[in-house]
Amino acid sequence: MAANVSDIVEVMEVIAPAHLAEEWDNVGLQIGDHRWPVKTLAVALDASLQTIEESHNKNADMLISHHPLLFRPLTAIHFHTPIGSIIQRAVQYQMAVFAAHTNLDKTEGGLNDLFARRIGLQNLKVLQISGVSGNTGQTVNQLLDLECVQGIGRVGDLKQAIELQNLAANIKKDLNLQKVKFAGKPDLVITKAAVCTGSGSDLLKSFYASGAQAYISGDLKYHDARDIEAAGLGIIDIGHFASEHIVVAELVKRLRTIFAERQLEVDVFACEIEEDPFVMI
Repeated sequence: MAANVSDIVEVMEVIAPAHLAEEWDNVGLQIGDHRWPVKTLAVALDASLQTIEESHNKNADMLISHHPLLFRPLTAIHFHTPIGSIIQRAVQYQMAVFAAHTNLDKTEGGLNDLFARRIGLQNLKVLQISGVSGNTGQTVNQLLDLECVQGIGRVGDLKQAIELQNLAANIKKDLNLQKVKFAGKPDLVITKAAVCTGSGSDLLKSFYASGAQAYISGDLKYHDARDIEAAGLGIIDIGHFASEHIVVAELVKRLRTIFAERQLEVDVFACEIEEDPFVMI
């Protein structure tokens, strides 16, 4: 069965319901028309000029990105600016652009669940429940009997105790990373860890209250490291890109499954051109 943008939006609502997004976020269809036909769909971390061009070269009619292209309100669209040039190309190519951001982070089976399981965590719980700032682990447990608990980050148990430096080394190897930073005593024994994909500084209070000995995220700051070190805990910073790019292949897989179930004739591929903007030398 032929599909259009509206059909893709409906499928994404199943995968990552829009109501889960944070109030400050901007998710959903950002460029395009719900009536446009979609035969080929691209998935990327960012809706950049490079991914738009790659998608067009592979005949994509729509691009789904994790990071929103339109995040803050625009007062003007000038085609010589970075965002303006992306909008110009998308419209020129009649390519719809859709974003699933914090809703994809928070949803059950979403990015934080995927990342936590990739690094070997089990018995997962939400690190910070939506609408509960700096909640404690006790608060999480008290709320787990609700029908549906949603929130940012995850906390879980490791299959076996491991020293901080070895956990960092394992993550580097398992995710095929060039570099990983950690702070805390190298021989600190970790049995429980917390994670937040992307930028994790805002969840530090929840980490302290979670009972986890290590926090794994990206974009962590110098003073975050000092505070955690002083608390006798550990952090592992793998970078923003590395903690989130893993969702691209997973989203392609899930979309293909749902399209097959719904008999939608849509080819899906992952953009291959994306790399971490930071180069390690």
